[in-house]
Amino acid sequence: MVLLFRYQDFCKNILWLANKAKIILGIDPGTLVMGYGLIHVEGKKASLIAMDVLKLSRTKDHYERLQLIHSRIHELIQEFKPTCFAIEAPFFGKNVQSMLKLGRAQGVAIATAMHAGLPVTEYSPKKVKQSVTGNGNADKEQVWLMLQRILSIGEQPDYFDATDALAVAVCHFYQESSPLAAVSKAKGWEQFLQKHPERISR
Repeated sequence: MVLLFRYQDFCKNILWLANKAKIILGIDPGTLVMGYGLIHVEGKKASLIAMDVLKLSRTKDHYERLQLIHSRIHELIQEFKPTCFAIEAPFFGKNVQSMLKLGRAQGVAIATAMHAGLPVTEYSPKKVKQSVTGNGNADKEQVWLMLQRILSIGEQPDYFDATDALAVAVCHFYQESSPLAAVSKAKGWEQFLQKHPERISR
């Protein structure tokens, strides 16, 4: 039996997935300051829900900081009920110990989101800047100015870690808005058809 795929129905399904309302939690991981930002997305419009930082004392044990990161992200998930989680990948530096600690902080954040059942996506700093400003080498102030325009927000927060996290959320919004994102998530036509058998005519 030959299965004929209804292309028009597929396109409608893709547009529905792209326009579905969602809340995105973006995280800028850190061992001294962790930024977070949440946006509400409906269709092609995004709006700010909240952005702030978790300040981690230098005097605290590193493992205590990891616990604080876990607790804060868990609280954010419980309070705002995000539908997806985006995090910035740590850049590679020369200080191995610093990179190790940053990697642990990122791992704890990701594990917390996954335990809550959230899909996790990771973006490089360059990808985030490119997505938000069109320039992968943009500085933090340029990113913030663009975020102000995109989300119609005013006063700058005290820490760029918060705006960096917000930029991660906006980056994810732009990536998810692409109609091709749903196909990519399904890892091709075959898996998409398996998930949506109603789209097949016999």
